[in-house]
Amino acid sequence: MRIPGLHELQAFEAAARLGSFARAAKELYVTESAISHRIRALEEDLGTALFVREYRRVSLTDAGAA
Repeated sequence: MRIPGLHELQAFEAAARLGSFARAAKELYVTESAISHRIRALEEDLGTALFVREYRRVSLTDAGAA
């Protein structure tokens, strides 16, 4: 397992706090796709899902909250 990068951690923090990849993207001045890719990379590195993806919002899984 590699150490997560700063951009991945920033994307995770913003999406978790705001409950939306779109709002996280706007706050971090990147595209929604960039947030999604960073979260997916972080989930792959950690080997677990961090978010439950719902229509127009996301919420943390138990692993994501921990």
